[in-house]
Amino acid sequence: EICKVWAGTSSYIRKQLLQKKAVEIGIGTFALLPARATVGEDKVLLVERPVFKLCRFLKKFYKLKCAKTKIPDETPCVQLDFKQIAADICFRPEIVEQCIHETLLFFAGALQEKKEVEFSF
Repeated sequence: EICKVWAGTSSYIRKQLLQKKAVEIGIGTFALLPARATVGEDKVLLVERPVFKLCRFLKKFYKLKCAKTKIPDETPCVQLDFKQIAADICFRPEIVEQCIHETLLFFAGALQEKKEVEFSF
């Protein structure tokens, strides 16, 4: 069930990113940033690079060093829509919200214990 909730959450985030919106999930924000990719010898291709910007509070509290990421001010930012995610995966919104919060708390606890964590979307 946890995997189904996070698969639904990942799908929701992807849909928002495709609409050029950033998504705040409590511990940070997912966004697409413009980037340039060199193709061939002299060609440059404009692309969008997915990024995750950890929230300032977590970085400061856990004394984490992160790459500087600036999400443009004009990028609209949305919160997770627990009702929408729940409808997409046929769960109750309360279950989705609780699952996401508990997973993020587990993630924060792993950071506090300085454990290496892989958090895939």
